[in-house]
Order: sequence, then C-alpha cells, then structure tokens
Amino acid sequence: MKPLLTKIYGDQVGAIADRRLHSLLGHHPIKAEKHQPRFSESDTILITYGDSLQSPDQLPLVTLHQFAERFLSDLFSTIHLLPFFPSSSDDGFSVMDFYQVDEKLGNWADIEKLGSGFRLMVDFVLNHISAQSDWFNRYLGGEPGFENLAIAVDPTVDLSLVTRPRALPLLSEFKKRSGEKVHLWTTFSADQVDLNFQNIDVLEKMVAVLLFYVGRGAAILRLDAVAYLWKEIGTRCIHRPETHAMIKLFRAILDKVAPEVILLTETNVPHRENLSYFGNGRDEAQMVYNFTLPPLLLHAFIKADSTVLTRWAETLKLDSPANTFFNFTASHDGIGVRPLEGILPPDEITFLADWVVNNGGRVSSRKNPDGSESPYELNITYLDALRDSRQDPDAFHIRRFLASQAIQCSLPGIPAVYIHSLLGSRNWQEGVALTNRARTINREKLNAPLVASELGDRTGFRAKVYHAYAEMLKTRRAQPAFHPNASLTVLHLGHSVFAFSRSCESQTILSLTNLSADRVLVSIPDTRGMGRLVDILTKKAFRSSEVILNPYQYLWLCEERRKVV
Repeated sequence: MKPLLTKIYGDQVGAIADRRLHSLLGHHPIKAEKHQPRFSESDTILITYGDSLQSPDQLPLVTLHQFAERFLSDLFSTIHLLPFFPSSSDDGFSVMDFYQVDEKLGNWADIEKLGSGFRLMVDFVLNHISAQSDWFNRYLGGEPGFENLAIAVDPTVDLSLVTRPRALPLLSEFKKRSGEKVHLWTTFSADQVDLNFQNIDVLEKMVAVLLFYVGRGAAILRLDAVAYLWKEIGTRCIHRPETHAMIKLFRAILDKVAPEVILLTETNVPHRENLSYFGNGRDEAQMVYNFTLPPLLLHAFIKADSTVLTRWAETLKLDSPANTFFNFTASHDGIGVRPLEGILPPDEITFLADWVVNNGGRVSSRKNPDGSESPYELNITYLDALRDSRQDPDAFHIRRFLASQAIQCSLPGIPAVYIHSLLGSRNWQEGVALTNRARTINREKLNAPLVASELGDRTGFRAKVYHAYAEMLKTRRAQPAFHPNASLTVLHLGHSVFAFSRSCESQTILSLTNLSADRVLVSIPDTRGMGRLVDILTKKAFRSSEVILNPYQYLWLCEERRKVV
C-alpha cells in the first residue's frame, strides 16, 4: 500500500496515511481466502433496487427474497442490490449513512438472507455524499476530522476544462454554521457533495466503509462514478492518475484481507478510456462495465446492420484471465451514448436519440466545455428501445429484444440483467410525470403478486419475455464455452448477421443472430472442425452447411455429440 499512498499524497502524508490504514485493517479483521477471484460460465448477475418489487404489508427486501427464491434462483448467481442505504435523492445514490439499511426497505438481516442464496454486489458510492447526511452536517459545523470533507472552490476560478456528465452547475453554494458561505464541488447535483480524497481523513473513512461492506458479505464492489474521484483544477478532472492509483490501493487492500472480492468500475466513457481501469491486468479492477455494448447493439438492430458491431467486437480481447467485462444492455440508468464516441459519427447518435423519442423515451444531455449541450443518455426501457414504432403492432418486438439479449449473454464477459428487462417491463410514463426525472422511466415499482400472476399466464407479454429469457439464462450457465474468458472469434457472414464463436478446450459454440426482419441464408463456417450441429436453445439439429435464419432468429450451435443441457 505504501508506494501507492506515496504516489497519491507524497512521502510525508503518504507515510501517515499508511500507518492509519494499517491500524484500520487491524481493527477490521476479515477472514482471507486463499484463492484469487475465479470467473465461471455460471456467473450471471441480476440488477435490481431493493424495492423494485413490492407487496402489501411487507418490507420490500422480504418481498425480493421470496420472489428470488421462486423465480430467480436457477437463473442468477449474483444479485446487484442497488443502493439500499438511507438516501435523500437520486433513488439511493445520495447516501446519508453508508452503514445503515434504509428502514423502508428492511434491515441487515434481510440483506443476509438474500446473500444466503446469492452472491451480493454492493454499490460503493465513493465520489459523493448526501448534502443532508450527518457527515456533511459535521463538515458545515467545522468538526475535527470533517473540516475538509468537501471541496471548496472560488467560484471565479475557470473550471471550463472539467468534464461534465450533467448539464447542471458544477458548484453549489452552502452556508457553514459559522456564517461562512462556500461553493462546493457537486458533480452530479446540489444534493450530492463530492468527497475530498486529497484529505486522508476522507480516505480513512471510505476505506472503513469498504471493509464494512466486505464484512457484510459483499462479493463484488461497484465503484460508482469512480472516474470523477480526483479533482485537479486546470485539468479535465476525469481519469486522473491519482484516481487509478486509488483503485489500485483498494485492490491492494482487498488482496491483503479479502482477495475473493471483485472490484467493478462504473465508468460511462468511451471504450478505450474504459479499458484503462483494468490497469496492468492484475493491479486494478477485475471487471469493467462494457458501456459500449448497449447503444451499439441497439444501433445494429435498428439499422439491421452488423458492420460496426462486428468491427467493435473484434476488440473484446483481454490480456489477463484475471479480468473480464460486465456485459449489460439495461440498468437503473439510461443507455449512455458517450461510449459511442469514435465509433459512430454524431449524426448516427442523433439518429438513435430521435428513435428513442419516437418510442416514448427521453434524452438527457451534458454540458460541453464550450457551453453547448450534447446527448449523454437515452432514457427508455431496453425493451421499448427495440420496438419499431413504424409498425403497429410490431410483430417482432419480443423476438427482436430476445435476440439482443442472446448476444449479450454469449459475448465474452459476465451477463448482467436488469430486473425490468427480465420481467418485460415497458416505459413507465406515469413515473416520469410523478418525479419529473427522465431516468424514472425504467425504474418502475412493480406489484410482486401481480407480476407473479402475470408470469403464470404464458400468453401474456410479460410471461413471453420472462420464460424465454429464463430458458436462455439456464442454458447459457451450463456451457463451458461461455466461460467469461473463453476465446472469441468474430465472423463476417453478411451485414445483417452478427456472428462469432466461443471456444474452450471442451466445447465450441457458434452464435448466429439475424439483426433484420428478413429471412437470411447463412453459410456455416468450419469452426475448429465442428461436425453436425445442434442449436442448444431449441435442440434442433442442422445437417446442412447452410442455414436459413428467420427474422431476428438467434442460434447457439454446438457439435451434436456434445451434451445439450
């Protein structure tokens, strides 16, 4: 740890920080595992809020646990429980107390019950804290250990270089109890005050939080908005070397006391910048969000053209087996479009934004250094993003969506599925009207008994999505070739087909997906001498070297002699 602390803080302060962190580690004994993190083809992650499912007269975490036991246990190894702490805004991300469970959701015992059947992924919201938190109140009071908690900036200083993820003001005015007015750094909102990691009191407090989560059973720690962690006036204040050193510090701490815990960086930025958070392959994050996948996959289906997607997929090769991608298409946030920079021209991003608006969605913007605004995020459920509003009704809506998920589930990495994608949720327009926030459109609170009833009706929209998706996930989890680090070979089989093979020592799977509404004839390549093939999803055998793909059909082809699960 000491070399990293010296790099961040210099010799003198780094030495003090080193002593304090070693003392902290001594007061937080955690049983160290002997093995390093290992990924598996059975790794699948559900993303959900603690209250995405609700039942009358029952705490939401109890409801989630019961629903998970009934509908999710065969599908997922891990549940990403979005911030379940007391919060003042942003659906949990304005944390008021890092150590408590929001009593409206449940308690730590409920979290532990959920963790008895699934590994837990927990948000480490380390960039900011609620302006209504006790910590921030103590900062306003100038209490020892809290006097430098936040980042005060002279409002006349030129901050035009700072990368902005929002169109909101960067600085917010507060009044200390002494009467002094201060302008504090607030990257995301006036209710989310950025923490000052240049102060080792803040570092010590947040490392204590990290250790607390590990002690409570967190198997994966999601480093929320970590790219903005370190501020240096006169720079872009994103991807700073100190930020990377800080993540390496967290990794070094965990390697010492809990090497089985995985760090996942949430960095909604262009693809090449995103990959930098792997470090040298073994010293920084073990997983990064594959942020380019959601918008690029959407674009490929809308255009019925695999050209750009295929070219990008050829870059999905990592140097270290200790790393992998967190593959997702939907999450609690919208579909970020910054990761398309350098991949698609601006007019194609505008095309995507217009498509989403036509499908009932919203477009959130960010402020550029020159004062202009540009699309930052498309707010819509992924299911409705893939609806063709030109067709009424859209006969291929569900099939097109499932085809997109088949790609997500078969690419290198670990698939992460948002609960509203799994359950076939549509745009929640009533929620947007209620909160006046675009992101609410895919954060609906569902009635769990009603959802369970709907899943029992196999003819209903929600059931059609869930049951097909569930079978896909069960099948995927049993295939060695879908190990997150199994090899990838991208194939060029025509502009309307996205094709690739995944291989390990015991198995090769050929993934074919028709991105179009037309029937397409595909010549199956000879992949590692594969013989007669069978689609492991439908158990249908193919005796010819040519296959006709129906509109939006997807196949996972494997040698027939292989065991089909």
